[in-house]
Amino acid sequence: MAILEQDLLVARQAWGEGLIAVSKKYESEGIESARLLASKMLDDLYGFDLGPVLFKPTLSGGMNTFRTDKSGALSYFVGHNSQYPQDSGFGIKFWREVSSETSAIFIDGTTAMWMGWVSFKDKNGDLTKVDKSWGYKMDPNGMLKIVLHHSSLPYQG
Repeated sequence: MAILEQDLLVARQAWGEGLIAVSKKYESEGIESARLLASKMLDDLYGFDLGPVLFKPTLSGGMNTFRTDKSGALSYFVGHNSQYPQDSGFGIKFWREVSSETSAIFIDGTTAMWMGWVSFKDKNGDLTKVDKSWGYKMDPNGMLKIVLHHSSLPYQG
């Protein structure tokens, strides 16, 4: 079974909905509940069970720029991890809307890549827009899993 362009849209929407759910869970129930939900989101949407995930979050640097395991990704989303002291928890920033604009898509059977912009609106209506690339691999159950997540702030030249 090959990946379809529609599958990539569904995967991006699931990621955005997951991020919003983590933010709302943090707001209503605190960090531990948010961490549990973010961990489930990572299990559902990322391919850590397939091997290392190439994860470069937007606001990361130094020794913690690149993360290949679930622990590093979870820390980026919810913070509160002494191994990643710079992580403030991108997933707990009170997000309310996530949308994407496609620049390009590459699909080859059970592997696909998406590149474009992702915009986040928080509870105050403030907008953050990032450059993002996701690589996907279809797992043995036919589920799309993120195996590459690269994000950066747009060039301000």
